Amino acid sequence: MPVLLPTSSSRGRAGATRAAASDHAVIIAGGGPTGLMLAAELALAEVDVAILERRADHELVGTRAGGLHARSIEILDQRGIADRFLREGQIAQLAGFAWTRLDISDLATRHAYGLALRQSHIERILAGWVAELAVPVYRNCVVTGFAQDETGIDVTLSGDKTLRADYLVGCDGGRSQVRKAAGIDFAGSDPTLSNLMAEVEMSEEPAFGLRHDALGFHGLSKAESGRVLVVVTEATLERTGEPDLRDLSEALVAVYGTDFGLKNPAWISRFTDAARQAVSYRKGRVLLAGDAAHIHHSVGGQGLNTGVQDAVNLGWKLAQVVKGISPQILLDTYHTERHPVAARVLRNTRAQIALLRRAEDGLNAARDIMFELLAMDEPRKRFGAMMSGLDIRYDLGEGHPLLGRRMPDLDLVIEGRPLRLFTLLHGAQGVLLNFGEARNFDIAPWTNRLSAINASYDGAWELPAIGQVNAPDAVLVRPDGHVAWVGDESESGLVEALTTWFGPAAVA
Repeated sequence: MPVLLPTSSSRGRAGATRAAASDHAVIIAGGGPTGLMLAAELALAEVDVAILERRADHELVGTRAGGLHARSIEILDQRGIADRFLREGQIAQLAGFAWTRLDISDLATRHAYGLALRQSHIERILAGWVAELAVPVYRNCVVTGFAQDETGIDVTLSGDKTLRADYLVGCDGGRSQVRKAAGIDFAGSDPTLSNLMAEVEMSEEPAFGLRHDALGFHGLSKAESGRVLVVVTEATLERTGEPDLRDLSEALVAVYGTDFGLKNPAWISRFTDAARQAVSYRKGRVLLAGDAAHIHHSVGGQGLNTGVQDAVNLGWKLAQVVKGISPQILLDTYHTERHPVAARVLRNTRAQIALLRRAEDGLNAARDIMFELLAMDEPRKRFGAMMSGLDIRYDLGEGHPLLGRRMPDLDLVIEGRPLRLFTLLHGAQGVLLNFGEARNFDIAPWTNRLSAINASYDGAWELPAIGQVNAPDAVLVRPDGHVAWVGDESESGLVEALTTWFGPAAVA
């Protein structure tokens, strides 16, 4: 199939004036949620970015991710587009651990909930935003290989077409061709169970609800289409190909004693609890994000959310390197910060799978005790913050509890006017906020990289799962919304933080 031309084009972005030797500054392989979010982040930074996507459009076959957790909603709010998703989804308490619901409504966030919204809708909304930002999309296009040198990378596509770029980012899923071509090891564990998921019709009334047994966990519910959404654990790992109606019927009979008159499947898919993670998220001019960097079971609904958050961590860093603002070493912080986050996700999904498999008395007892703990306020809040992504902290050293954590969306007063803090992040730029007596920070060497603002906030400073913290005199907030520096009147360490995260001081 021929490669389709880009669906949009750059509109005078800084990257459009690049040397003819490069087709684009950054090429993203994969136009799912992670790739779309990364493309938008780079476009906001005026980097010439293009997406390569194997599908002819954004239509998805089957049901994949089912919603957005609180931190992902915050990230979308930081860019001013959260309302687009909230209008179409259903607000609900989505956070859970091994099917135990974790109410996060009392956590310190403006979005103390999840959003039930299928991945097909999430992709469609993100694609609309990306189109507004004039990001070119090459469709019916697969990366088959690449060759990198000191000045760039040549990306070979199906059909022997080649594009040149400064960097290639693999957002092409768990079977990532980019990761394989880069020779990056995908370490982890093989599957111990196999699930079938399908959307079907049934001539008999099904047993709606969730259940789990020694075999695994299973559920029947109504899909958006009015059909029945089936999730069932198979009795064997032997079948690994494309599943069919017979596979699904046999799995249902093994669990329910009947297949409820199964018929007319819209789609059937198979997934496992294999848990793997790229040993490195970067190899030269190649980077990985989303499922290309980490895979795990879908329990807890963390996959899509982790990928979107990968993109927001990487986007501004890659933009600064491409534009010559920061040295390449800044890209190493992407792996340093995000690899432990995904490792924790793999760990908690493994634990959830173990608890959901009633295979022996010891596991049943452990599960019962765990659920008793999660019924208590403190464990509930801590696990709720973990599962919703609100407690993520990047290791930026010792200091104030805010350091390395997401900045709360405070109701600020700036020059006498009320303004939400997230509004200051809509352009994906950093901000230096002073909460003490009005003062002028000397950020002239970093002009156009961030803004310095005197603001006031009348309220308690509270962090999810941490509680109240001392009010800081000043904070440096990165474009991804994480706090890079917390200061006092002495401004000690500010220049070092600015240099680390926003590049060396510009020469006047």
